[in-house]
Amino acid sequence: MNKLVIITGVLSVAALGTVGIVWQAAKNWSEPKVMPVVGATARDWHPETFWYEPWGESLVHKGMDIFADRGTPVVAATNHIIISVNDTRRGGKNIWALGPNWRLHYYAHLDTINDELGWYVEAGSLLGTVGSSGNAQGKPPHLHYGIRRISADESYVDDSTQGERKAYWVNPIEYLAPVINH
Repeated sequence: MNKLVIITGVLSVAALGTVGIVWQAAKNWSEPKVMPVVGATARDWHPETFWYEPWGESLVHKGMDIFADRGTPVVAATNHIIISVNDTRRGGKNIWALGPNWRLHYYAHLDTINDELGWYVEAGSLLGTVGSSGNAQGKPPHLHYGIRRISADESYVDDSTQGERKAYWVNPIEYLAPVINH
């Protein structure tokens, strides 16, 4: 048998095994919640910024901005499988991570990203530090934290600007309510 066929077969089985592990993990995870900016309190963001408009190119603000000193640790808000680590024009240094209930968590405008970040992190694990990268350059350092549903929940749709898109977004302030220090 050709070595390439054997290697391809082994890699295919390994990939299927990984998909199975990811599927089980996302399905069975508990959902601990941690404030993603260490030491942040309710005074560190405006309570009405989720879906605030006008908000630049995106029209509405699909998250919350947690303000802190540059370099303040940013930690995983819950258990995650890291999906991507990027440096983009809008989000700057950012991380997308899959969490419980098939929600994607977005951590943007980071100053640094943890070099030792693995593919799986538990709630409270260091992701990086607060910054003002991407389209936040020149603005006070903050973490933009957003949560996106993979599938729509039509009960959140309303008549606001881009209101149909609310079916895909979770209000992170409501999500973090159990761990907010006032």
